[in-house]
Amino acid sequence: MIILIDIGNTNIVIGEYNEEITKTYRFLTDKLKSADEYYIYLKDILKNAKGIIISSVVPELNNVFKELSNKYLNLEPIVIGPGVKTGLKIVTDNPKEVGADLVAGSVGAIKEYSSTCIVIDMGTATTFTLVKNSEIKGVVISTGLITQKNSLIGGASQLTQFEFKTPKKIVGTNTIDSLNSGLLYGHAYMMEGIINKIKEENNLKDCKVVITGGASLLVKDLLNQEYIIDEFLLLKGLIHLYNKNIK
Repeated sequence: MIILIDIGNTNIVIGEYNEEITKTYRFLTDKLKSADEYYIYLKDILKNAKGIIISSVVPELNNVFKELSNKYLNLEPIVIGPGVKTGLKIVTDNPKEVGADLVAGSVGAIKEYSSTCIVIDMGTATTFTLVKNSEIKGVVISTGLITQKNSLIGGASQLTQFEFKTPKKIVGTNTIDSLNSGLLYGHAYMMEGIINKIKEENNLKDCKVVITGGASLLVKDLLNQEYIIDEFLLLKGLIHLYNKNIK
């Protein structure tokens, strides 16, 4: 079994792969946990691992998971970064700035859907990656939906936490509906606007749009139904990268 690990700023998503992704798990990211603590937390998931590949945007945890893998599993993990074969050319001003999560998501989209597409990852940030002929051409970074919610709640004394739910109409008649409307419709329309502008600037009228990330399911009903929602796109990209780099 191959263990696929996506370490994000908010969540760590782990997938078990055995001919296909069979199980997935989501945990809150804790930068203060040691390798020993993470192993105690994850040992039942990791016990049958024959290989590990990691995508991380949290540098503090890179060595933690390397130590965990070496110490407890006697496995050298593949960590997405310089020296790892991706088959993906990055033609930005500074290719090293492009995060491992964007690389994994782009590889997943290319392998599963199309060599030319817009890949949107809805996590702590909402990112839009333009992939053209298997090359990353550039990225748009915006505040994530959950981040917007938490920032608003944290900055407004009379607002409290609430559950996301698509309102029946855009103008709310109570605080919760008003918040849902502003955040969900606002984010969906922002996404549509950026998607349309990317297509316009790059003459990509018919290119596929692939959306992933924990918040993607919250807005899918408000978006163009031709868009592809793939909750596990990054994990699919990781297994392609694992197979490309395994010795």
